[in-house]
Amino acid sequence: MVRFDLESQGDVPRQAALRRAIVAAIETARLAPGQALPSSRELAQSHGLARNTVVAVYEDLIARGLLHSVPRRGVFVAAGAASAPARDAPPPSPATPGWTERLQRRPSLQRNIVKPRDWQRYPYPFIYGQVDPGLFPLAAWRACSRDALGRNAVNWWVADHIAEDDPLLIEQLRRHVLPRRGILAREDEILTTLGSQEGFYLVAQLLFGPGTTVGVEDPGYPDARNIAVLHAGAVRHLPVDAEGLVPGPSLDGLDALILSPGHHCPTMAPLSPARRRTLLEWARQSGAVLIEDDYEGDLGDGGPALCAQDRAGCVLHLGSFSKVLAPGVRLGFLVGPAPFIAEARALRRLMHRNTPLVVQRTAALFLAEGHYDGLIAKLREAEHERRMALRNAVRQHLPAFGMAEHAEGSALWLRCPPGIGADALCAAAAGGGVLVEPGGVFFADPATAPDCIRLGISAIPAERIEPGIMRLAACARILADRHEAPAP
Repeated sequence: MVRFDLESQGDVPRQAALRRAIVAAIETARLAPGQALPSSRELAQSHGLARNTVVAVYEDLIARGLLHSVPRRGVFVAAGAASAPARDAPPPSPATPGWTERLQRRPSLQRNIVKPRDWQRYPYPFIYGQVDPGLFPLAAWRACSRDALGRNAVNWWVADHIAEDDPLLIEQLRRHVLPRRGILAREDEILTTLGSQEGFYLVAQLLFGPGTTVGVEDPGYPDARNIAVLHAGAVRHLPVDAEGLVPGPSLDGLDALILSPGHHCPTMAPLSPARRRTLLEWARQSGAVLIEDDYEGDLGDGGPALCAQDRAGCVLHLGSFSKVLAPGVRLGFLVGPAPFIAEARALRRLMHRNTPLVVQRTAALFLAEGHYDGLIAKLREAEHERRMALRNAVRQHLPAFGMAEHAEGSALWLRCPPGIGADALCAAAAGGGVLVEPGGVFFADPATAPDCIRLGISAIPAERIEPGIMRLAACARILADRHEAPAP
């Protein structure tokens, strides 16, 4: 009798596991066209399943054309159901043109934030930008997704709306999300994006060119820096301190400035009120554009968005749902003057028309029914508890590490003491199950970057924070002892 490996199908219900296993067996030719499958009773008994589960799977695969039923004989693999097994492509011949020589840009050579795919297996994941599945209101999201798949909603989003966004989501952004940040905007001043990442790219495509000079924070968000490098004629790296970006003569001659005023990336320092006023006045007088990355806007308490304080129309606002919902939702928004948004919409159309409308509708329902507000309250409470636990643990177990006392947000930026390299510390910690991010990638020049680390709190439960910091401290002591040990 054919055996199906249900355990290798992942953490899914048994019915789904059996369905996947049968499909995989057909696709890999373990089950050939015309081959008989066990009866529902036999398969249920041999695999510890309910007979109704097997019957449901058989009926589903028959409806899909992968199986067919013959009265009084049984269930068989349908003719033509098998697929050719996956194979690697043959190696390129020596005559194949060199693609490296054809490329006008090599973004793969840029330095980026790297996170292990298996970060969830680490018992102490101090990783930034991931979410705690235990805090996500899965039942509410599932209900909104089900409603988005209802007949009335489907009739709308299955159509090709070209470059238009879901009007329900735009309305929720206008009335629900943006006012929370102090922003009042019309429909023609809002565009949805595939996260704030796409927002950066749209802005760069439309505003940056060979003759433009763009300022970025140093340290700062690597992807914003990399996008600027790809598109602008010159990129200027501007210093940051405990009050955020430092205004000064380095602003002279800039055409645009990318900054994260709510919570600076990666130090989490908020831009001070005085510097906000200085930068807004500078932009008004110089004609430069301020590009605001408000990546933790709904979770933070850094005051209103910079865009809300803009009276001259010189701020473009980038927002994202990634930190509240999940990175995998890939949904964000861009707010700016209507003429700019019109061009951004036209450019987005050339790229992929619009963001997936079924995702837009699901998010719109999630907002309209109040689930988003409840999730923000839950995340803020959890973040506060974890941040306090992390600060206390660092003070107790890592007293030599420099820590910003007043920065908020879902991460803590630490400066390593002399003799402890950030890369070496992160590598040693990973070996002990503690995942910590080295800070060098955030600096424009890695050769002169100070040794810093970033500790995220969004994915680690509060009760694991102190044990994780104790392990990190043990690794730091070993590195410090090696540094202080006399040479033989």
